[in-house]
Amino acid sequence: MVNESTRLSAQDWARAALKAIADGGLASVAVEPLARTLGVTKGSFYAHYRNRDELIAAALAEWVRSHGEEGLAEFAAIADPAARLRDLLTVVVQAVQPLAPSVHLSLLGDRNDPRVRDAVGRVNEARLELLAHTYRELGLPPDRAASRARVAYAAILGLLHLAQTDPGASQSDVLADEAAAVFLAP
Repeated sequence: MVNESTRLSAQDWARAALKAIADGGLASVAVEPLARTLGVTKGSFYAHYRNRDELIAAALAEWVRSHGEEGLAEFAAIADPAARLRDLLTVVVQAVQPLAPSVHLSLLGDRNDPRVRDAVGRVNEARLELLAHTYRELGLPPDRAASRARVAYAAILGLLHLAQTDPGASQSDVLADEAAAVFLAP
């Protein structure tokens, strides 16, 4: 619980909204339950946002920032494309937690919302571009690099989906090695 002298930032609210989205989609973003979770009153919310829609916009912007181009910057900075791909796959696979909610997967349930379509599209674009760029650096022609990137990304999303129901998805070291073997193959 937050004490009286602690002030929550707008980003604290956005992150709490992202957790709610991961747990149950946009419908789970409600001010009163979030305030209870954060241990504050609704007044804290209104110090940062005028309404729920502003909070959702901020949460989606935070997700795009942390999971899109800016969130991928540390991987993009790895000079060796094989090491970049291996590190990226390892981090993704190790982040897959059995039965853990995923913002990305939850957002797919709200894909008809234009805000969600835009956010998911921006994250997908950044991830696909990094993967395609990596495959081009590994020597694949541009069309083939783009196709390989889509297949790799589909597998990553598939692992996230599988982790929602499969306790075997917790074998992250084994899965990371397998993912690297498959997606680094010539």
